[in-house]
Amino acid sequence: MSIVLRRWISISFFNLLIVAILGVTMRYKIAFYFPFLQQKFILDSHSHFAFTGWITQTLMVLLVHYLSKENIDAVFKKYQWLLYANLISAYGMLVSFIIQGYGLFSISFSTLSIFISYFFALYYWKDLNKNKENKVSHLWFKAALFFSIISSIGAFALAFMMVNKISHQNWYLSSIYFFLHFQYNGWFLFAGMGLIVSQMEKIIKTVRPFKIAFWLFCSACIPAYFLSVLWMSIPPIIFGIVVAAVIAQLAGWVLILNVFLKNKFGLNEQFSKYGKVLLLLAAIAFSIKLVLQSGSVHPALSQLSYGFRPIIIGYLHLVLLGVTSIFILGFIVGVKMISINKRLLVGIIIFVSGVLINELLLMIQGVQGLNYNSVPFINIFLFIAAVILFLGIGLMFISGFKQESFSANKKT
Repeated sequence: MSIVLRRWISISFFNLLIVAILGVTMRYKIAFYFPFLQQKFILDSHSHFAFTGWITQTLMVLLVHYLSKENIDAVFKKYQWLLYANLISAYGMLVSFIIQGYGLFSISFSTLSIFISYFFALYYWKDLNKNKENKVSHLWFKAALFFSIISSIGAFALAFMMVNKISHQNWYLSSIYFFLHFQYNGWFLFAGMGLIVSQMEKIIKTVRPFKIAFWLFCSACIPAYFLSVLWMSIPPIIFGIVVAAVIAQLAGWVLILNVFLKNKFGLNEQFSKYGKVLLLLAAIAFSIKLVLQSGSVHPALSQLSYGFRPIIIGYLHLVLLGVTSIFILGFIVGVKMISINKRLLVGIIIFVSGVLINELLLMIQGVQGLNYNSVPFINIFLFIAAVILFLGIGLMFISGFKQESFSANKKT
């Protein structure tokens, strides 16, 4: 495996470690006394860096790797300025949000990251078009780039309201959910599916089910945004379209799962056994996410879910940790972008355990919150879960860093 690729993967693991450190810090501040940093500022830094420095950065690396089948070093050299620019914007947000929250520098770095995503989308779209093969995976990749750009409308709407000091609560929340929806249901989901489909295209004779699934998910993505704002008053016709979008996504996912089941032996050729386990866990988490999303169509459930903070946090962690992060790890391990050793496997096991414990605790907290009951020592337990996540990620980073250092020394 290329040293260049391993270096970028090591950087991604380091960024995930920083996300975990911020998570531990926030949980510590809630459970114990730590007066030196503002909780809201840490939260803003944590969320922005997780999106830009961990998930977006790693997806960019994986997408660039897809293009680099013949000359990996040359392709990464072409995209390295964009990858470094995204890192600069991510670290800029990491520091500036902790210091000032939403202010001149943090907003400037956030805006920079958006324009970098525009340039990446333009470059990548052009390079996909140079490939003469008509692949279904390219449809998923292009949709991911499109939704990445669309998500920035929510960010710019927030900036506009802040500059003009508009404090309309519904508009504010709608803008946040707009950005979040088209990031994790658009950019993250479609990029990940494109990577999986690109591997499946090597072993299956017909990709028609993936094409049908693509159009089902793609057509549902925009109307599915209204699932995030059902607590607002929306016209009945929009509600009907939202229901249709939910059904379309469920149908698309069933098609995809059916392809996997029919080609489960062929998957052995494309993914390592450890990668397959992680991808299976991500698929289970995504199935749970779709079920919860479908249930939120009911107005009463929608009001409850968006009225309790632990439920919102639990859902976001399910998507960002349970689905997206475990998928990214599963793909990296599955296609053997890094060497699999005991330290890496122990780190992954601890990390996945931390995700499960964290989700279970948040679910218990959310259910008890619906009954207006508190859970004894819940904040301490959540702090412990954050520490477990940190330890797992730390072991994975050390494993990847040592591999990268060994490869570099071997080359010299």
